Amino acid sequence: MGVLPLQSHDNGGKLYIVGTGPGELLQMTPRASKALEEADCIIGNGFYLDLLGPMLAGKEVIRSGMGREVDRASRALALAGERVVAMVSGGDAGVYGMASIVLEVAERSGTKVAVEVIPGITAAISAAALLGSPLSGDYVTMSLSDLLTPGEEIERRLDLAFQMRVPVVLYNPRSRGRPHNLDAAVAIARRHLSDATPVGVVRNAYREGEERLITTLGEFEDHFAFVDMHSIVFIGGEETRIWRDETDERGIITPRGYHRKYVY
Repeated sequence: MGVLPLQSHDNGGKLYIVGTGPGELLQMTPRASKALEEADCIIGNGFYLDLLGPMLAGKEVIRSGMGREVDRASRALALAGERVVAMVSGGDAGVYGMASIVLEVAERSGTKVAVEVIPGITAAISAAALLGSPLSGDYVTMSLSDLLTPGEEIERRLDLAFQMRVPVVLYNPRSRGRPHNLDAAVAIARRHLSDATPVGVVRNAYREGEERLITTLGEFEDHFAFVDMHSIVFIGGEETRIWRDETDERGIITPRGYHRKYVY
C-alpha cells in the first residue's frame, strides 16, 4: 500500500475528532484548542462538553448521552459535509474514545468528509503524573467495562497482563451497574503479584474534586468504595514501590532500570 494523501476540505466542511485531555483546559494541547476554535459546531457527551466552559462560546453545541456513540458519529459526519465540526472525546480520542467509531461509520457510509484525529492526554498519563512515576517502562491498559467486550474476555486478558508483572492501568474500574468487575480484576492480580504490590487510584484527575489514594494490593479491597467511573486504578508491577519525600508525601515509582546500569 502506498502513502495516503490527506483529504482536502475545499468545500469548507471538516470533522475534527478532538481528544480534550483530562478536563482542565491547561492540560489540553494547543492543537486541540485550535481545532475547537476553528469549529462552528461542537458535539459530544455532555460531561466532556461541560468541562470546556468558555471554549463553547459562540458555537452550536450538540449534547449526546452515553450509549449514543453511533448516532453521535453519524450526525457529526453529516454536519461536517458543509461545516467545520469538532467531535470531543475526553482524554485521547483513540484510547477508549470516539475516534474508532467515527472512522468505522465514515468507512461504512463511504463519506468523503475530511476527518482529522487530534491527540489528547489520555487518563493513564495524566493520573500517573499525580502519583509520581508508576509507568516508567512497559505497562498495560485495560478497560473493565463489559458493555462492548465480554466479561470472560476481559478476565482472560487481565490474567495474561498480570502474568507479565508490569504495571496495569484499569479504565472504567467500578460503576454502580458493574460493582464486581473490580473485585474480579483484583482477585486475578493477586494470583500473580504479592499483597505488598503498590496500588494507586486517582479520581477526577485535573478536575474539580480531584483525589488520590495510595495503598497496597492486599489492602485495596478495603478502599473499593473510593473507586468510581471517574477513577483510574494503577496496580504496580514486580518492581513498583511506594516512595516518600522529606515531607512524608507518598507517591509511586516503577524504576526503569537505571539502577542496574549506573551508580547514583
